Amino acid sequence: MHTSFSPLRTPLRLTVMATLLASLSVPALAASDIVISQVYGGGGNNGALYRNDFIELFNRGASAVNLSNWSVQYGAAGGTSWAVTALPAIDLQPGQYLLVQQAKGTGGTLDLPAPDATGGLTMSGTTGKVLLSNSKTAQVGAAPTGTAVVDLVGFGTANGFEGSVAPAPSNTVSILRANGGCGDTDDNGADFASGSVTPRNTASPLNVCGGPVVHQIITSCPANLALAVGNGGSAVLRAADVDGMVNSSTLSSPAVAGISLANFSAAGVAGESASVSLLVAAGVPVGIYPVVVNFSNDQQQSASCKIDVAVQGLAAVSHTIPQIQGAGAASPYANSVQTTQGVVTLKVGTGFFIQDAAGDGDPSTSDGIFVYTGATATTVQPGELVRVTGTVVEYTPSGAKNSYTELKDVTAILTQSAGHSIVPTNVTLPNDKLAAVEGMLVRFTQPLTVSQNAYLGARGELSLSAGRREVPTNRHPASSAEAQALIAANANNLIVLDDGIFVAPATIPYIGQDNTVRSGDTLADLTGVVDFGAIGGGGAAYKLQPTQTPQFSRDNPRMGSPELPSGNVKVASANVLNFFTTFTNGNNIFGQTGQGCTVGASTTKSNCRGADNLAEFVRQRDKIVAELKAIDADVVGLMEIQNNGETAVTYLVEQLNAAIGGVTYAVVPKPAATGTDAIRVAMIYKPSKLGLVGGALSDANAVNNRPPMAQTFRAANGEKFSLVVNHLKSKGSCPSSGLDADQNDSQSCWNATRVRQAQRLVGSFVPQVAAAAGDADVLVIGDLNSYGAEDPIQVITGAGFVNELERFVRPSGMPYSYVFGGQSGYLDHALASASLSPQVAGVAEWHVNADEPEVIDYNIDSAKPQDLYNALPYRASDHDPVVISLDLQPAYRDITAAVSTASSGLTFNRATQKYTGTFAFTNTGTAAISGPFQVVFGGLPAGVTLANATGSRAGAAYVTVNAASLAPGATASFAVSFTNPSKVTINYSASIFAGNF
Repeated sequence: MHTSFSPLRTPLRLTVMATLLASLSVPALAASDIVISQVYGGGGNNGALYRNDFIELFNRGASAVNLSNWSVQYGAAGGTSWAVTALPAIDLQPGQYLLVQQAKGTGGTLDLPAPDATGGLTMSGTTGKVLLSNSKTAQVGAAPTGTAVVDLVGFGTANGFEGSVAPAPSNTVSILRANGGCGDTDDNGADFASGSVTPRNTASPLNVCGGPVVHQIITSCPANLALAVGNGGSAVLRAADVDGMVNSSTLSSPAVAGISLANFSAAGVAGESASVSLLVAAGVPVGIYPVVVNFSNDQQQSASCKIDVAVQGLAAVSHTIPQIQGAGAASPYANSVQTTQGVVTLKVGTGFFIQDAAGDGDPSTSDGIFVYTGATATTVQPGELVRVTGTVVEYTPSGAKNSYTELKDVTAILTQSAGHSIVPTNVTLPNDKLAAVEGMLVRFTQPLTVSQNAYLGARGELSLSAGRREVPTNRHPASSAEAQALIAANANNLIVLDDGIFVAPATIPYIGQDNTVRSGDTLADLTGVVDFGAIGGGGAAYKLQPTQTPQFSRDNPRMGSPELPSGNVKVASANVLNFFTTFTNGNNIFGQTGQGCTVGASTTKSNCRGADNLAEFVRQRDKIVAELKAIDADVVGLMEIQNNGETAVTYLVEQLNAAIGGVTYAVVPKPAATGTDAIRVAMIYKPSKLGLVGGALSDANAVNNRPPMAQTFRAANGEKFSLVVNHLKSKGSCPSSGLDADQNDSQSCWNATRVRQAQRLVGSFVPQVAAAAGDADVLVIGDLNSYGAEDPIQVITGAGFVNELERFVRPSGMPYSYVFGGQSGYLDHALASASLSPQVAGVAEWHVNADEPEVIDYNIDSAKPQDLYNALPYRASDHDPVVISLDLQPAYRDITAAVSTASSGLTFNRATQKYTGTFAFTNTGTAAISGPFQVVFGGLPAGVTLANATGSRAGAAYVTVNAASLAPGATASFAVSFTNPSKVTINYSASIFAGNF
């Protein structure tokens, strides 16, 4: 059966989507006294706060409720089955919390408070659903209802919830019910918000709903203060109250001579922090002094904190920091306990950096070192001189090629004095000696360029370099000396700007104007400490932990759609990054559930890519439509669109037409073969600008996992050209051996297959397309998964195709459409046949995607610290579109009126019996005329023949003048030779044509 979709169905399609959105809200459960108040599934994950997952309950009612035979149950986001944890038979009092501890992982640093119930459920850190039941019987279904279900909370991308889905938690945040658990509107999305993980149990303070809310004073004090005997020191203590003003502080522990409070600063308004300095005089003798400080407020409330002040004797310095670092790749004192000292330059999430104030004057030995303290809090502050005892270790992150010297298993950190400063060491990129400044405070003296922002949201990282780093094989052939040199130069031209924490940031750092920071933006006077560690995407690199806020300059501003020299056809190539109308949750745009995507003979939802659900899809759709509308091409080649017949591409056209406000685009009917992958290539076009000539062709040869698609078009002036859209084999999922394994030549994996695909393209398919069209004008576009100088592109250009990006873009800058691994290059191409290339008026890449950070894309992702999505085209895909302006011209045109002609008299040559002379024509216009030129000699008398004719056209002889062009005022001349056996008067009329007959 063939199903077609008309743009006139757009209102129906939109109605279906509106109905589906409405249907996503399941019937709300009745408001309950006992509710789920907090959910945390990140426990034990890498970078997590707590070691265990947990579910927290709360009694928001006015009476105690006995939980005998009750349970909490957990279900996967897309599942229909539930795992059970029984609750204890206790009476949960009004305002009381209950903590249900779940599975433990290998990560995390904190234990939960004493749990009231314990289960072994392994919960997702980002998406899932939990329910509270007054029965221990496991529920069934995606969103169970009925008298046994007391409360239901779905979060992330869950398929069951009350009202709307709650936001996603993460390894560092939980989702919490509003008003401490009191809020219950039967809408998860409204009732829950992500926030700091705050596990509460039955011993926690009561929070009786409807009664007066009593906020307590919250103190912030270090647990320990370690000082060197004879030096003294201090620590700042803070306290705040949401609804009151902290106005006093006192020492409530037994007095110790030399330990006192000073510099108290009261809160000026409710919620503001009060502060006080705990002073320890230099004369306090060695010992441990438990100090208790009490804070009071204007509401007669009080709270205290305890600080263990440890005054210790100073251990002797065993070796200086430069001595510990050494000049080699590893410390000469690795795995030994050492005592050293330095000035604290920076505190980060897992420790702090110290630097020898004097240094040793040897540029080969670093003067700084990292002190790893893990989750143990320290009171040291930048500017303090500290003496540290710990084990010297060589830390080697996963995937790293070298190690990093640091102090670990620290047994003593003693502050000696404050107020010190370190002068930054000036450095530049490229730099192959960053190991010599590891742990040191440095300043980059030249502006640095953002070369990658892919991990800004997930890790708070930006890759920086001196100018953009170009993929070596984007410019130079693989394995060439030039490519090898660029590989080496790129390796030394990188520093990763980090944010001082080693988990997903709570707020996206470094985001600037328009909620973006683009690759190509720059920053100057970057100052910070050189670190070394794992980076996003795998491997490790030298990092900079900034000590001053980086100041970015928008040197690569967002631009509108490219303006190209005018022609008569505009072509675009656009990778739409898995535009699927069937979602990974098994639903589709028509509201159907239980659907799947097809790969080969398999049809399952696990084959689907792109949007996870309808909400994500709408966001994706709107960005892609905005991109295509702005480009306004006459024909667009699409890659990564769902291979589900014409459904996905037809839907996209309908939505694009709706955004434009008229029936502008149509689908180029698909060819017979679209491949067995989940994605395919497709074309859309403007019927008002182009006509289809014949049907679409494809090449179903086994080498093509995604067959190329070709269509011949006729422009308004009657000229034809053929467009071939390609998506060659990707570089991912590498085989471990063979020609398709990574050869370490910058071409990555599957290059041998891409070469065979390119050979098949130019050796078989393009000739077939040109023959069917009766025209040699062919434009090859698409995501070829090969950079500009790689082997597959050389195969295509070796067959006579012209690389139009090199022709038009390279002269004014690096061509690129993709950023990966902090390097830029173009995988998206415009390659014109020799006959079409002179008719290409201009080519440009629209840098609307590759330079933008992933964190602003359409995904509704729990790993995103913030949702910065908007419906503008930026980051609609990971590839930039390529736009081509064609000025299609007839193969030849009459220029007789644009030239003047002249001929010499004819001379008879007795030896040859021919009449010879010269013929000339001159450009009388103001613009150059492109050649070659054909001069037609019409009206020759009977019996007279042009002996040196190139050929004959419509019975008239012509001579070809192979000049590339004729400048204004320039003249072209050539000899003529006639046979005239009857010796009649020779006369003729000359017509001049530009082009080829």
